[in-house]
Amino acid sequence: MDLEFLWKGVAIGFAIAAPVGPIGILCIRRSLASGWLTGFISGLGAATADGIYGCIAGFGLTMVSDFLVSQQFLIRLVGGIFLCYLGVKTFLSPVSKEAQEEEGKTGEIKGFIGRFISNYFSTFLLTITNPLTIFAFVVIFAGLNMTQTNNAENASLLVLGVFLGSSLWWLTLASITGWFRHKLNNTFLQWVNWIAGIIITAFGIVALGDILKF
Repeated sequence: MDLEFLWKGVAIGFAIAAPVGPIGILCIRRSLASGWLTGFISGLGAATADGIYGCIAGFGLTMVSDFLVSQQFLIRLVGGIFLCYLGVKTFLSPVSKEAQEEEGKTGEIKGFIGRFISNYFSTFLLTITNPLTIFAFVVIFAGLNMTQTNNAENASLLVLGVFLGSSLWWLTLASITGWFRHKLNNTFLQWVNWIAGIIITAFGIVALGDILKF
């Protein structure tokens, strides 16, 4: 067992998660609307998908990666449609701090579980339906001479590091964004919803446009 694989995995996971895209915008919007924990849970969905793709690349599961490549059109189609759906839903979402505070007082456990499932799996689906992510892992692993991890333990450390690194990024982003939440009024938060909704929908439209050329 070589802990070097863990630290390299952390660096890779953080670097791949850090570029701001539709997931990042969604995480920022949710952190502003409902607090850092909601944003972080959303990020964990993306981190889990990153970990799965890191597992495919780290363990050299070529059969799985080949299948994902062969089904690229369908997978990206689902992702593009879901992006558009989330964008429209975000744009139309009302903002009310009073309603959020009241929700926190009643039905806390049920409400938290429901939000956990929705926020976690929405970002997981968006990330897992982007098979191009696996190419990023394969290229990075190859560039760092990590395609041969020698044994299952090292490969497991690498995948764990990817998940932890990605999670660290989402925790950082959600915490920083959530810190500003109580300093903003409802009008500003509503504008955040509108702008985030437009941007996320635009990502979805671009994704759908790209696959039509595929």
